[in-house]
Amino acid sequence: MTWFTLPVDSLLCRCLSIAITLWFTLLLVFTIVPAVFGVSLGVRRLYVRTLLKIFEWATSRMEIGAKEKNQELYKPCSNGIIAKEPPSSLQQEIQELRGSTSSLRSEPEFEVGDIFYFCRRGMESIVDDEVTKRFSAQELECWNLLTRSSYNFRHISARLTVVWGLGVLIRYGVLLPLRVTLAVTGISLLLVLTTLVGLLPSRDVRSFLSEKIHLLCYRICVRALTAIITYHNRENKPKNGGICVANHTTPIDVIILANDGCYSMIGQIHRGLMGMIQRAMSKSSPHIWFERSEVKDRHLVAKRLSDHVADKTKQPILIFPEGTCINNTSVMMFKKGSFEISCTVYPVAIKYDPRFGDAFWNSSKFGLVSYLLRMMSSWAIVCSVWYLPPMHREEGEDAVQFANRVKAAIAAQGGLVDLVWDGGLKRAKVKEAFKEEQQKLYSKVLVGELEQRDRSDNRR
Repeated sequence: MTWFTLPVDSLLCRCLSIAITLWFTLLLVFTIVPAVFGVSLGVRRLYVRTLLKIFEWATSRMEIGAKEKNQELYKPCSNGIIAKEPPSSLQQEIQELRGSTSSLRSEPEFEVGDIFYFCRRGMESIVDDEVTKRFSAQELECWNLLTRSSYNFRHISARLTVVWGLGVLIRYGVLLPLRVTLAVTGISLLLVLTTLVGLLPSRDVRSFLSEKIHLLCYRICVRALTAIITYHNRENKPKNGGICVANHTTPIDVIILANDGCYSMIGQIHRGLMGMIQRAMSKSSPHIWFERSEVKDRHLVAKRLSDHVADKTKQPILIFPEGTCINNTSVMMFKKGSFEISCTVYPVAIKYDPRFGDAFWNSSKFGLVSYLLRMMSSWAIVCSVWYLPPMHREEGEDAVQFANRVKAAIAAQGGLVDLVWDGGLKRAKVKEAFKEEQQKLYSKVLVGELEQRDRSDNRR
């Protein structure tokens, strides 16, 4: 019987089975097998280079179309950051505001003119708020053929509209199904294999196989995001018995780092799919999960961290001290808890290329599932990872100073802005302690002037 004599339903079923078989065969040959051996065929990098050329063409067409229609293109700065002069001290600015009149007074006192300093600083914070703009999407220099931008660049010319439409078909018709399939495959393998390995009696065998399984599953998940990752200074990779700290942009930071080495995770116990993954991972390797009520117990957290790093056979702990996701332009205040432990700290800087997709997770706007779908429907995830030299707490240095030193090193390496603000301001108001600190600084200006005059009188 030839194919044209078959019933239509049978023919469709056969074509569907052939398509599914071909689909999974391609996945196995070009994705899963390379992930098992940790090799890359170079397809993703060729894809990214092709995208860059298309973006350049789209930008040129956009400029030409704008000129023809006498429109002015919106061009933000490269990283959405307004360059500012280094801030001077409160005392210097108050003195400049007062001018020479303050030197005529015999004793320090509050001046009405000082109010203008605080008013000016308040207005500057409103006009150029360096905190809240870290919790929104990073601006781009050029259009990347995505609809994230509020500017309708795709309507400037017919060619751009056609290219944008083809991009939508490719991203949602080809890339999204492929990536979802890979993600489901990676997560399913992680759940099944880690559960089976957890049943083995030998700790050494269990630890060895667990490391291989985690690397395999994370590599598959990386391919599910079409992630191109460049790792620098691998000689500084975190070692057992230490703590790895990194800036935090997205939940996939974990996958990005774990693709190059295994870590012990620390976090709150979840329910649902995330809870299943946590329980499966804990069966094959040591991780630290806390109940919601335990997370607030700093002494309990510190003790479990200390016990973990004291065992040199356990993998390094991966911690994001900011406690929330920042939009890939800056590093905000590090919580001091992980820096109170007496152990080696391995700083890591992560920087994403926003041209291929916005990796930042705005948790107040998108749920985790919708965010991951946005990631899988973008062009790619391109980022660089720098392993910095290990750092230790110096003599006489407290946990806050150590945390700030590590944060400054990460910011400098990743080309990020080093901010003193707490990322908790994403959902909360400024703490009263910060207001009191500003009041103390102003009071020191007055007290400092009094002490300076006392010294000059004594010399006379």
